[in-house]
Amino acid sequence: MFSQINIVPRWIIFLLDLGICLLSLAIAYFLKFNFDLSGLNFTEFSRNLLILSAINIVVFLNVKTYSGIIRYTSAQDTFRILFAVIASNGIFFFINVIAIAFKQALYISNIVLVVNGLVSFLLLITYRVLIKYFFLYIKNLNLDKRKVIIYGAGEAGLATKRTFDHDGKVNKTIIAFVDDDDRKVGKTIDGIKIWAATKLEELVKKHELDELIFASYSIPIERKNYIVDICLENDVIVLNIPPADVWAGGKLHTTQIQNINIEDLLNRKPIQIDIQSIQNQLHEKRILITGAAGSIGSEVVRQLMKFETGLIILCDQSETALHDIYLELEETHTNTNFHAFVGDVKDEKRMDHLFETYKPHYVYHAAAYKHVPLMEDNPVEAIKTNVLGTKTIADLSVKHGVQKFVMISTDKAVNPTNVMGASKRIAEIYVQSLNNSLSTKDFIFSNGLSYINELNVKPITKFITTRFGNVLGSNGSVIPRFKQQIEKGGPVTVTHPEITRYFMTIPEACRLVLEAGCMGKGGEIFIFDMGKSVKIIELAKKMIRLAGLVPNQDIKIQYSGLRPGEKLFEELLNDNENTMPTHHEKIMIGKVREYVFSEIETQIYTLLQYAKQNDDRQVVMAMKDLVREYKSKNSIFEELDQQS
Repeated sequence: MFSQINIVPRWIIFLLDLGICLLSLAIAYFLKFNFDLSGLNFTEFSRNLLILSAINIVVFLNVKTYSGIIRYTSAQDTFRILFAVIASNGIFFFINVIAIAFKQALYISNIVLVVNGLVSFLLLITYRVLIKYFFLYIKNLNLDKRKVIIYGAGEAGLATKRTFDHDGKVNKTIIAFVDDDDRKVGKTIDGIKIWAATKLEELVKKHELDELIFASYSIPIERKNYIVDICLENDVIVLNIPPADVWAGGKLHTTQIQNINIEDLLNRKPIQIDIQSIQNQLHEKRILITGAAGSIGSEVVRQLMKFETGLIILCDQSETALHDIYLELEETHTNTNFHAFVGDVKDEKRMDHLFETYKPHYVYHAAAYKHVPLMEDNPVEAIKTNVLGTKTIADLSVKHGVQKFVMISTDKAVNPTNVMGASKRIAEIYVQSLNNSLSTKDFIFSNGLSYINELNVKPITKFITTRFGNVLGSNGSVIPRFKQQIEKGGPVTVTHPEITRYFMTIPEACRLVLEAGCMGKGGEIFIFDMGKSVKIIELAKKMIRLAGLVPNQDIKIQYSGLRPGEKLFEELLNDNENTMPTHHEKIMIGKVREYVFSEIETQIYTLLQYAKQNDDRQVVMAMKDLVREYKSKNSIFEELDQQS
């Protein structure tokens, strides 16, 4: 019933405040005369009431003490009222000073002014607080309210609690704060006790908790996972507040408090990179990013925008996606020099025009086809983009004197079982063998063009490869797919009950790409520490529970079978490879087999000829000749392994 009460018009609050101020003046006089009104000069009292009324009207209209909604009174409203009281009584005091200057009697006793100020402030605040807590009490009478614990008793936790207080439609009651800081334990916030984090499980069970809200940004990932597991075991929904910098208008809104994302639980400690060293290398450099509109390429662009680079060239064949990232950069980086270039990395003439026009110093090659099942059905296109595209950009980098070429590869290139992985391994082999061959000045491409002799310079390009696993939230990855399936009500499809994958966030992977590119001397394959592998079925179950649903009851899980070319377990090294450490604990150098460039060039030339003829079978056979460890799985090309 009370929740339906309309907000009182401002003019009523204005008159109420004015009336309270006049009442406080009367109380001040009564206190001065010890409630004996026989000595009170009613003419003087009436005059002072009129003067104070006039002063308060002017002050209240300017300070706008009436503008706040009473039931949501905040500290800001309190300061506004305090200022108004000081201002009104200060003006009256100034009138007294003028009267003294002209040798007139005081209009009002200074003692009365002081008492009036104290009483009026007390009454103005008291009635507001009483109304606020009256509405809170009525709101909390609802027996159907969801019981909530806020994890984090700092500024964010307080903002979360007050956000609920100010939203009459929220059917929640905060029963406790929980915090890791022992100094806060036992204290209260707005009358709600702060408990130690070690008591969380006990609180969850004791109060039959419905929801837990993370309102702290400093909880370690391991700790957060432990808390989430406790909540999921007790059917408690876990929510999260966004970072303060994305609060709408600087204030948290209830619509921003949403279910915690699985990405928040898979994230790891922030990776530290050598910012200064990268800055020194990239300072005023022209940088080309191929595949700049993709999930990895676009994040590389965002990371590069943080450095004082020269021109950044965004190259992609996808017009819409490239347009989107371009608009984003226009909004967020108005002072940075960047250019969007529409082009296909397979188109040598178009790419040569790009290099000739912009003369990049660094190239980050992220353009590639990456979806395993699609490439298994379209081997020719995998070779054209992943091999020919890489070869084209690599060759042009040598021709135009690019200083560093950083290729972004994948763990699927290790002991490949599919066309996509094998195509990326071939691209790795090409750029590595190309790097090793550049020590000779008579380097000649198989097409007869001698870029080095033509330019009459020693080749300077250093080729570096980075290899890592799946990234969270990338286009087409498993987590966005699961989210879509859960939102539709299921089923959630998992290919196999034992399948596992490594995961890394996109920003994390791209930071390591920049670090590896900086430390690379040429010819290395840098392998990133992907942490622990994750069982996909457990990932699916956790995502369903985080959505407040029950696996195989609310959302069914189905096994669809391994897709063509798909592995159960991804690898970062094959059986014949090992690693060497670098100065960065998350980056290792893979010791891989080295190839003779002239032989590789001949084999790739043959491979590309088959691709031009759209002969899928011959393409895959040539790939298997080139990458001996490539063994197809769950694919129509398995028969080629049996024949060899």
